[in-house]
Amino acid sequence: MDAVTAAKARIDRALADLERKVLELKARPASAPPIADDDLFAPRPSNAADLARIAELEEVGQETAQALALAADAVREVLAQQQAASQQAAGREETN
Repeated sequence: MDAVTAAKARIDRALADLERKVLELKARPASAPPIADDDLFAPRPSNAADLARIAELEEVGQETAQALALAADAVREVLAQQQAASQQAAGREETN
């Protein structure tokens, strides 16, 4: 396995884990108690400023996840192009 394929596999696994976690969090009702293992070191929000900061961080997290998804799609596209070029080159070698 070459380095690009290994990197693609790691990105795919990380995105799948992230998507699973987001879906689990979205499926929880708002009235549900906090997840115990969500972040053991994060303090619980105590005021409106904390809640605003948490909302801002969640928004940035969503933007980051979207950027990662776009990057993964770009990597997949480049890999597909490289694979197609390799197959075409192999086909030309066989005909010669």
